[in-house]
Amino acid sequence: MGNAIRKSTVGISDFLRLESASGLLLVVAAGLALICSNSPLRHSYDDLLKIPVEVRFGSFAVAKPLLLWINDGFMAIFFLLIGLEVKREVIEGELSSPAQVVLPVVAGLGGMVVPALIYLLFNHRHGATLNGWAIPTATDIAFALGILSLLGNRVPVSLKIFLTAVAIADDLGAIVIIALFYTAELSIPMLFFAIVAIALLTGLNLLKITRIAPYFFVGVILWVFVLKSGVHATLAGVAVAFAVPLKTTNAQGDAPLHQLERSLHPWVAFGILPIFAFANAGVSFAGVTMMALTEPLPLGIAGGLFIGKLVGVCGASAVLVRLGLSRLPEGANWRQLVGVAALCGVGFTMSLFIGSLAFDGPEYFTPLRLGVIVGSTLSGVTGYLLLRFGSSDASGSR
Repeated sequence: MGNAIRKSTVGISDFLRLESASGLLLVVAAGLALICSNSPLRHSYDDLLKIPVEVRFGSFAVAKPLLLWINDGFMAIFFLLIGLEVKREVIEGELSSPAQVVLPVVAGLGGMVVPALIYLLFNHRHGATLNGWAIPTATDIAFALGILSLLGNRVPVSLKIFLTAVAIADDLGAIVIIALFYTAELSIPMLFFAIVAIALLTGLNLLKITRIAPYFFVGVILWVFVLKSGVHATLAGVAVAFAVPLKTTNAQGDAPLHQLERSLHPWVAFGILPIFAFANAGVSFAGVTMMALTEPLPLGIAGGLFIGKLVGVCGASAVLVRLGLSRLPEGANWRQLVGVAALCGVGFTMSLFIGSLAFDGPEYFTPLRLGVIVGSTLSGVTGYLLLRFGSSDASGSR
């Protein structure tokens, strides 16, 4: 087990470093959005996100305000990276064998089911808000790893890998949830063309094409068709990711998936996610009182993230360990695992994104963002304190 951990950290060290730095940048971006929304800059901030942007080819056009280009376009690239990470982890990484996959996947599943149940507990009598049940099921890996980075060697590397694997399992669950539950009315012709584009991507993979450009070109076309089909456009990124070859190598001996993942990761970590956070975290506190947190929507989100994630991840892990089906990550203790389970409640960008799919009306924006910010903040602070005072210097575990 020790050798396996050491080998896995070699391939994941750059990932952890980038995500940690990105998490700190997300805090800055979210802070700027809150400042803009609660200052004289508020109207300029709102007007910026409403700027109409149109791409037209003859009579065929894609016209959206800037906010939706960010949420539908930029986030498709984010989900492309998620798809690449999921494929790599399943085939050759932390999720590639039953011994490696059982604890983080079951913990991730518990961390999705319990938050959803807590949300429904608060909202089951309010039909208008039921559609938001998936909001607290998400984990923002960049934010969570950013908090972990503040602890340095107090947290063993094995626990950082566990948190990453749980978040990746969450991301895979989010892909399924978006596909099944947040799909609008379907356009059969556009869906047919999207399937043809996916077939072309599959063909490129079977022909062992190692150049990235053909996948990118077909992927852009696929994104347009998926956008017009009624299925959420971000899923186009996942489809492209699954088609990019991992086992086939180019002339330099590099797998296209590894090449694309390395190229995209800095752009997503330091560009796309901070832009998304800035565009979606702005919430005006004008007229907002403490009573607003007792409304079913923000209370369900905050409770699901803060309590549901901790109970779900930690509870599922405890059951597996007690039954002898798995064991704690190497060098970790139970207090540290509880701390990491709390950090899984930092939903932030992913929760905001799912919330944007669940609710269209502006009347939901403030309670949605309020619930995500409060739940994520409580989870982050609690996780940090548990790990700060429940850990000793873990440099020896390296």
